[in-house]
Amino acid sequence: MRERDRKLLNVTPTSIALASYAVDGVYEPARVSCGSLAALWSIAAENDQDVDDELTQAQRKLRELKARISGQSKKNFLLERDVRYLDSRIALLIQNRMALDEQAEVATHLEEMEGGGEGTFPDDRKRQIYGNLFFLLQSEPRHIGTLTRLVSLSEIDTLLQTVMFTIYGNQYESREEYLLLSMFQNVLAAQFELSTEFGSLLRANTPVSRMMTTYTRRGPGQTYLKNVLSERINNLLEHQDLDLEINPLKVYEQMIVDIELETGAPCQLPRGITQEQASAHADVQAIIGPRLTTLMEIAGNFLSTIIASLDQVPYGIRWICKQIRSLTKRKYPNANDANICSLIGGFFMLRFVNPAIVTPQAYMLVEGNPSRNPRRALTLVAKMLQNLANKSTFSKEPYMAALNVFVETNKDRINTFLNDLCEVGDFYEALEMDQYVALSKKEIQLNISLNEIYSTHSLLLQHMDVLAPSDKHHLKICLNDLGPAPAQVPRHENKTINLALFSRWETPITDVPSAIADSQLTQADILYMDTKALFVQILRTMPSLANTSTNGREPQSLQLTAIAEAAATARDPSVVKRGLKLRGMLAQMSAMQAQAEQDRLMVEEVTQELVHLGNLRTKVNQEIASLEQVFKAILDHNNYLRSQLESYKEYLQNVRIQSGLVTSKSGARGRGQQAQGPYKFSHAALEKEGIVVESNVPENRRKDIYFTITSPMPGTFVISLNFKRREKPILEMDLKLDDLLEKQQMGAANLDLEYVQLSVVKVLALLNKTFLIKGKA
Repeated sequence: MRERDRKLLNVTPTSIALASYAVDGVYEPARVSCGSLAALWSIAAENDQDVDDELTQAQRKLRELKARISGQSKKNFLLERDVRYLDSRIALLIQNRMALDEQAEVATHLEEMEGGGEGTFPDDRKRQIYGNLFFLLQSEPRHIGTLTRLVSLSEIDTLLQTVMFTIYGNQYESREEYLLLSMFQNVLAAQFELSTEFGSLLRANTPVSRMMTTYTRRGPGQTYLKNVLSERINNLLEHQDLDLEINPLKVYEQMIVDIELETGAPCQLPRGITQEQASAHADVQAIIGPRLTTLMEIAGNFLSTIIASLDQVPYGIRWICKQIRSLTKRKYPNANDANICSLIGGFFMLRFVNPAIVTPQAYMLVEGNPSRNPRRALTLVAKMLQNLANKSTFSKEPYMAALNVFVETNKDRINTFLNDLCEVGDFYEALEMDQYVALSKKEIQLNISLNEIYSTHSLLLQHMDVLAPSDKHHLKICLNDLGPAPAQVPRHENKTINLALFSRWETPITDVPSAIADSQLTQADILYMDTKALFVQILRTMPSLANTSTNGREPQSLQLTAIAEAAATARDPSVVKRGLKLRGMLAQMSAMQAQAEQDRLMVEEVTQELVHLGNLRTKVNQEIASLEQVFKAILDHNNYLRSQLESYKEYLQNVRIQSGLVTSKSGARGRGQQAQGPYKFSHAALEKEGIVVESNVPENRRKDIYFTITSPMPGTFVISLNFKRREKPILEMDLKLDDLLEKQQMGAANLDLEYVQLSVVKVLALLNKTFLIKGKA
């Protein structure tokens, strides 16, 4: 630590009161230690709009990029929720389990997908009260923490949307991040307090587990996954022919398929055998043996990559791991290290890393959907990593028991890594300073939709007796002033507004330097800090002054007086103003302290600061390049989600017509009760349309393969795979439309017909085009 900073940081152990915060309706001083004041002064002194060097421009670009990522992440979250909603509603419609009055609601939901835009709030008075309410919620996260434990599972997604992407939506801003983590501490502590069994901790599908999963989907988590896993996963996807299936029954069935494709005749091996019989088959064992070795090698490489990424893991995720370890030790003092690590691994692997390995396309780590073999390999790798992190065996899938050696070999490595994840400092002192700076800002704004405001208002009212039992509680005062919560507005009216946040109980701090001056820092300390900051500003604005003042010597020989004089006589009026001010400040310092000593310290610190800023510029540019890739991937995912919604509009309309639920243009209700088909398609035609995404049929036999599709009744289809010289189909598959929709909902990209893989999305489009539209005509 530099000598001058050491002095500043040790001015006094006493804290100074900077603002008043209210806790449960009672005023309580919020304090910032003098240890934070040097950094706080630097922030205040360097906040100068006239500095516009390359670093400032890069920092501005980075801030704008982070803001776009935060905003787009929220849009994707909303679209994903809409997709999940429509998946379930369309499935109900297909199964004739949706009431007639619900159909119009679903159609309206689809029609309103393009809501948003800037809006206005109808009542200025309520707008101010809402601004006070949301400042209270943001700055005192215990309220939200309690609320998340009180809401139902059906309400949690809406609340999480508002919390993760609006109230704390600036995902790269330290104050909002630290406040959000404070909320997690509240929620996790309550979860541990209420737990009755160690084995059930953090594993059930609860609002808390949903919160933790949603948190990992924020920008920093997505950046980590892309930087760490993307290359490893893409390398595996390049080996499309690498079949690593180790389930003996599936291996045996594939043997039969391979034999029939090779010979063109039915295989003589017995069918319908048990798992145990398949495991005992010599040829199956010969196939599986080398695959086990390859799988353990691949999983080991993934594990090494993850362990090496320790320093890249976002601070918030590591801090949550730290809380899990700390709470476990307090709640279960007899728990051993392996049990504690299993809980940490349950969060880090189960809810963060493994979902990205299993479905990399959903996390924007790859382009397109993985083909069958790599997809299965990724699933097996994820299972191995999960069992390693959970310290469990493969009892539910006996065929994977041979992989227990991987768990035994690597358990010490994973335990060390999971413990190392927890080794991060706390943020409480930094949060104090951030809260202080927030109070000094003239405007804190929240970009929030009307329905987010009304929904949060409604939830707070429902649970007000628990959240704010006292009539003097500030939260209750706000809610009483607001009255009943307005109803949700239609989607096309759900505009976003910029809600100004403020506290009616706290006095904003408008003059940071004056507030610091009221502390126990001496006038000489303040003058020194201000002078150093001004030197840095001038040299950032006019770097040539540094070269002029050294006369070709080392930077350590900066001539402070020469820089001040050169700035005072520059052509730029803003630089002249600083130069004149700096000249006067140097004179004041000269009168207070020994000139030679203060010049030596000042030169050293200014030089170090300029070196630091140069390194910082490189780091900022590197971060920009990384985040630009993340932003592109997020935009691509947004486009994919929008295409899904467009497809759903067509599915819904066609299915409703086919089911006789809507009237066609001619006025007749859709009947669709008679069988349709068969319709014939060649292998080449379906391959050209991208419907066949993978084929095990040899190239020289594909011209003899064709498909037929029949619809014996609405919503039911029979897909047959035929060989020209065989009377009967090679195979037939009965399929319901809702089966396909369910596969799509579960993230299954392909439909497995043994010999070929068909695209789920494109099969749906083909069925719509071939049957529903023709039936409608």
